[in-house]
Amino acid sequence: MREGQAVWRLPDSTELAGEVLVATRPDGRAFVQFTKTPFPMFVGQELGNRWEVQLPAKHKRYAGYGQPPERLLWLYLPRVLSGKPPPPKWVWREDARGWRLENPGNREAVEGYFNAPPRASP
Repeated sequence: MREGQAVWRLPDSTELAGEVLVATRPDGRAFVQFTKTPFPMFVGQELGNRWEVQLPAKHKRYAGYGQPPERLLWLYLPRVLSGKPPPPKWVWREDARGWRLENPGNREAVEGYFNAPPRASP
């Protein structure tokens, strides 16, 4: 589990700063949440071959099977943090200063840093 700060740049160039929480399990299950305190802006999870996303501020929920759509950038963060490659033509960078995941096709990006190294879930 990792917690930290992030900036989400939407395709329309709007930027939102907030807190990010990412949890992954060896079996491929993953959870990611982006919160602009006190409101969760994005909540997503992968459960095996299923994925689900909630955008509480917009009262929207999406779910499906297989690979999530590329418009759901946040769902790819746990994947790349686990060592999987991003979709083709996307940019992933991680170094001592932080990380950045970007879809140049629509200019959406998320970048940030984690407060500490990953820790095991209870």
